[in-house]
Amino acid sequence: MKFPWKAFFIGLLGVAAACWVVSYAELVITYIQLGILQFPPVVLGLFLPILLVNRLLRRVARWLSLSSQELIIIYCMMLLGTMVASRGLMEKLLPLLVSPNYFANESNSWAQLFFPHIRRWMVPFDPSGPPRQKVAVRFFEGLRYGEPIPWGDWLGPLLAWLILVAAVFTTFFCLASILRRQWVDHEKLSFPLVQLPLEMAREETSTPFFRNRLTWIGIGLPAAVFLVNGLSSWYPSVPQITLQYQINQLFVSRPWNAMYYTPAFLSFAAVGFLYLLPSELLFALWFFFVLTRVQDVVYAAYGMEVGDMPLYPTRLYIGYQVMGAYMVLVGYFFYSSWPYLKGVWARALKPVPEDDSRELLPYRTAVIGLVLGFTTAVAWAHAAGLSLWAAFGAMFVYMFIVAIIMARSTAECGLLMTETSFRPVDIYRLFAPTHMLGPSNMTAFAFLDPSLFRDQRGLVLTGFLDGLKMADGVGGSKRVFGAAFVVALLAALVLAAVFQLWLPYHRGGITMYSYVYQANNIWAFQDYAPAMAGQSLMDWHRQVFFVVGVLVALFLAIMRTRFAWWPFHPLAYALSASWTLIVFWFPCFVAWLVKTLILRYGGMRLYVRMRPFFLGMILGEFGMAVFWAVVSWIFNAPAPFFPWP
Repeated sequence: MKFPWKAFFIGLLGVAAACWVVSYAELVITYIQLGILQFPPVVLGLFLPILLVNRLLRRVARWLSLSSQELIIIYCMMLLGTMVASRGLMEKLLPLLVSPNYFANESNSWAQLFFPHIRRWMVPFDPSGPPRQKVAVRFFEGLRYGEPIPWGDWLGPLLAWLILVAAVFTTFFCLASILRRQWVDHEKLSFPLVQLPLEMAREETSTPFFRNRLTWIGIGLPAAVFLVNGLSSWYPSVPQITLQYQINQLFVSRPWNAMYYTPAFLSFAAVGFLYLLPSELLFALWFFFVLTRVQDVVYAAYGMEVGDMPLYPTRLYIGYQVMGAYMVLVGYFFYSSWPYLKGVWARALKPVPEDDSRELLPYRTAVIGLVLGFTTAVAWAHAAGLSLWAAFGAMFVYMFIVAIIMARSTAECGLLMTETSFRPVDIYRLFAPTHMLGPSNMTAFAFLDPSLFRDQRGLVLTGFLDGLKMADGVGGSKRVFGAAFVVALLAALVLAAVFQLWLPYHRGGITMYSYVYQANNIWAFQDYAPAMAGQSLMDWHRQVFFVVGVLVALFLAIMRTRFAWWPFHPLAYALSASWTLIVFWFPCFVAWLVKTLILRYGGMRLYVRMRPFFLGMILGEFGMAVFWAVVSWIFNAPAPFFPWP
C-alpha cells in the first residue's frame, strides 16, 4: 500500500479532537467517562462521522475517499490518543506531581515524611520549600485574574517523566510485536474489541453491516433506554429505566451482610462484546466473581475478620489469591509459548533467513528495544529513589506480569476495562512489613503507584495489540500501522498535557472530577504515610492466601490443558477480584445466559445471524454516551448514568 498521508493527517485531527473531548468531558462535565474503556466511546463517536463522510465521498469523489486500511489507521490513532489523554497516562500523572505539596498539612505531616525524599527534577514545586506553593495552589484553586499558567515550572518535570513514559511505551511496543504472532496466528485469540470497527470499516467494501435490520434493532434498544433516562435527568416526571442495582444491600443479617460491594450494572455494549466470547469463558467470568462473594460469607460465618486490599475494592484474601494466580498464569503463558519465544530469542541473537517483514518490528529489533526500554525504566525508577532491586522488581511485575494479564483480558475475554487487584509493593508485603522499605523507596512508590502501577485502565499495550489485529483484518502493513501508533502517541502526549494543564489552572482542579484530583493522586501517600512513621505490621494471612491462589490457578491451568471440556478458565479466576468484574460480571452472566439459549434452541446459524444485533447494541449505547456528553456540554445540563463507572 502507498503511504497513507491522508489517514495520518485525519488521524492527527482525530487525536486532537479526542484529547480535548476526553479532557473536558471526563474532568469538567464528569457525568460520562468517555475515554476510560479499552474501546472508548469517544473514538466511536468520532469514527462514525468519518465513515459517513467517506461513504458520501465514495459516491461523489471516489479519489478523495479512504480505503478500509486508512479508516482503521485513523481509528487506531484516535484509540491510542484517547488512552494517553484519559486514565492511560495524563489524568493520573499531572495532578499527582503537585498533590503532595497542595495536600500536605500539619495533621498528615507529609512535608516532614515525604518532601526530603522527593527528587527536585520530578515535580514542578520545590521539595525543600513549604507546602501549598503557588504552582500547586493555582493548579487546584485556579489562577487569579491576569496570572499566566506557569508553563516553565512544568516543562522540566514533564520532560523528565517523558523519559519514563517513552521507556514504558517502547517496552510495550516491542512486547506487542513479539506477542502478536503467538496470540493471533498460533493461539488465534478472538480479540472481541476489534470486531465492531472492522465491520464498520469493511462496510466500505463488502459487508452489509448497516443494511442489516438486526443492526438497527440493536442500535435502537439502548438508544431508546438512554433517551428515556436522559429525559428523566432533565424532567423528573419521566420515569427512569434502572440499569444498576446493589445486590449486597438485600442482605442485612450475618453472615450474609459481610458480602462486599456487589452491584449489578446492565451495559448493553458490554453484553454486545461479550456475546462474541465462548460460552465456557463467559460462565467462568461470572462464576469466579460470585465465588469471591461466597468467600465473604464463609469467612464471616466462621468469625474470621480480614482487612481489605490496600487501595483496591476487594478483600485481602481475594487480592492475594489473584496475585498468586497472576504468577501462575504468566508462567503458563510462557510455557505454552516456549517454542515460539525460543525461536524469537534465537533470531534475535543470530538472524536467520526467515522473513519477519510482516511483523511490526524485526525480531532482533523487538528484543533489543524491549531490553533497552525495560532497562531505561528501571534506571529512571532507581534515580527517582527506588533501590535497584525494588526498581527492577516493580517494573518487571508491571510490564511482564500485570500488563500481560491485562492485555490477555481484552484479547481473550473481551473485557472493556483493564484493572488489577494489587500493586508491586503488595508482593513485597508478603515478606516484610512496609516500613522496612525505607522512606526513599516509599516516596518513589507514592509517585509510581498512581502514575503507573495502580489504575490500569487505558493500558496502551492493549491498544497496540488490538491495532495489530485490525491491521491483519484489513490487510494493512503492520509497520505503517506502527508508524501511526508512534505519531498518535507523540501528538497525544503534547496535546493532552496542554489541555489538562489549561483546564485546572483556569477552572480549579478542586472543582473538577474528584477521582482524578482528590483521590487517585493522594491515596498512595495516605497509604505509605503510616509506614513512613514506622506503623506497619506483618500479616500472615497474605502468605496463606497467596499460596492458595497459586495452587488453585495451577490446578485450573492443568485441567484446562488436559481436558478440552473443562469450563473453569484460570484467567477468569485471576480477574475475579478486579474492578473490571465488579462492573461487568452481570453483563457476563446475561451474555452467557442469552448465548446459551440461542445456541441450544437456534444453533450456530442463529448465533451468527444475531451477531449484528449485539454489535448494534454497542453502537447504540456508546453513540448515546457521546450524544449526551455533547448535549450536556452545550446546555450545561445533567446527563444520564452510563453503566461503566
